[in-house]
Amino acid sequence: MKVNIEMDMTPEEARAFMGLPDVAPIQKKMLEDMQARMKQAFDANDPEGMMRAWMPLGGPEAFQKFQKAMWDSATAMVKKDGR
Repeated sequence: MKVNIEMDMTPEEARAFMGLPDVAPIQKKMLEDMQARMKQAFDANDPEGMMRAWMPLGGPEAFQKFQKAMWDSATAMVKKDGR
């Protein structure tokens, strides 16, 4: 037997129905903090500080590591295919 139930609700209503927490206030606070850090770095004319504010988990180094990982993967695929 197959039963389909269709419910018309907003994402907020669906989260409440499933018992998931409302993370909107946390997201709003984090966004405000990030904007304040970026504005402070922008006002100080500090591009590296802006990148750290924009990417708090590792800053520019994390982006460079990600970029290197992508490049290494592409290089390995080319070597594997012999092209």
